[in-house]
Amino acid sequence: MNILTFDIETVPDVELGRRLLNAPAALDDAAVAEAMESRLTPREGGGGAFLPPQPAPGGGHQLCPAQRRVVQGLEPRRAGRPEEDLVQRFFDGLERLGPTLVSWNGRGFDLPVLGYRALRHGVAAPRYWEQGDHDPGYRWNNYVSRFHWRHVDLMDVLGGYQGRGWARLDEVARLLGLPGKLGASGESVWSWYLRGERERIRAYCELDVLNTYLIYLRFEVFRGRLTPAALQEEHALVRETLQASGKAHHAEFLTAWG
Repeated sequence: MNILTFDIETVPDVELGRRLLNAPAALDDAAVAEAMESRLTPREGGGGAFLPPQPAPGGGHQLCPAQRRVVQGLEPRRAGRPEEDLVQRFFDGLERLGPTLVSWNGRGFDLPVLGYRALRHGVAAPRYWEQGDHDPGYRWNNYVSRFHWRHVDLMDVLGGYQGRGWARLDEVARLLGLPGKLGASGESVWSWYLRGERERIRAYCELDVLNTYLIYLRFEVFRGRLTPAALQEEHALVRETLQASGKAHHAEFLTAWG
């Protein structure tokens, strides 16, 4: 079985924000983003000023998914069409491999963002939307339905599909003795982006994926699909892979993992 543990990092779509707010051309990106936070963010008990709200509990994202654009995914970006490339390759991976998706709040945030950006860039993703019309195997197990297993949103599943049970990735990772976010936060991504620190964003995204995958392995033990011995084998493989990468943030993760 193919498993794709995924996470994306996003920043405010200031181009869209300028249009929604009729912002003057002289206003810089940071000021536009601040205006978006204050004027387009959904308020408690009501919708946003322009777009329908999409809650993202457990994350640092305040704007609804339609107002954000993808700046980092699982793979490095190629030159030319950066965001289009990230979004296209995510859905291309679903087309080729049909993997089980694993995420933390992916249903509440990551997939809605990817969906809006796919619309923006004209991406086709028939397998993502397949619900049995062409492939009977997707009728009772597809990516769209909340209670199916083709996408395991760990935050939603472990929280019993109710908001009161949701927890943050960092908290659950550290509950299990994992490194967690190592002091970083998704709220820092925008400032890193403005300073051009793209590799720092990439490292942060990778560590979120690592924590999510390691939580998923423990969840597989919990539901009887992985033995404790097999879990140790998977842990050893993760450690070997990180050690072989030579990357500083992987070494820091291994040291914190102990």
